[in-house]
Amino acid sequence: MAPTYNEGDWLLFRLIRAAPTKSNSLNKLIGKVVLIRRESKAGSDFLQVKRVMRIEAGEIHKAKFWVEGDNKDASTDSRSWGALSEAEVVGQLLFRYRRARNN
Repeated sequence: MAPTYNEGDWLLFRLIRAAPTKSNSLNKLIGKVVLIRRESKAGSDFLQVKRVMRIEAGEIHKAKFWVEGDNKDASTDSRSWGALSEAEVVGQLLFRYRRARNN
């Protein structure tokens, strides 16, 4: 998510326990920064910070989240792996503390 968020920044997320059921509640997440959990090819989970670009209707009223990184040239995101399931979006950014940089 550089240049928006950089190494050393502290990010505070609110956990999303269950996805909102109303579409207007979901639409409030568009443009917001979220924490996602993806499974690696090795089978372990890893966390990434991405921005919700759009929300798509999925099967049986399940939403799909299209997320992208702010650094489009160097980001692996939904353009590579497609839309995410509700279960993969685990938190919404509440606060960032930008640590002072030593030059």
